[in-house]
Amino acid sequence: MSDHHDLDAPAPSEKQGRQHTAGAFDIRNFIGALLGLYGVILTLLGIFGDKAYDRTGNVNANLYAGIVLLLISAVFIIWARVRPIIVPEHVEPAAVDPTRPAPKRRPTGH
Repeated sequence: MSDHHDLDAPAPSEKQGRQHTAGAFDIRNFIGALLGLYGVILTLLGIFGDKAYDRTGNVNANLYAGIVLLLISAVFIIWARVRPIIVPEHVEPAAVDPTRPAPKRRPTGH
């Protein structure tokens, strides 16, 4: 008797192992990095800078806003790692569309 059943999931092919992801160029990484940078700056200002309690109603707004930005930054970066964008190996060229302007071609006589 064979242990292989027809209802089992198919074996992974070689192409599935070589999937290319967006990696560092994923927009979620850029957003996470920028929010993290702003979060670090605001957190440091909240800890070491002027608390400005008289203007914020006795709340350290920089500290709390910095911590929230750091948490949101972590969410974006974790999201990009857990669910990466898969870049297709081959993309079919766009069909000729008369309503879409074509790129300008440079004269070849120069």
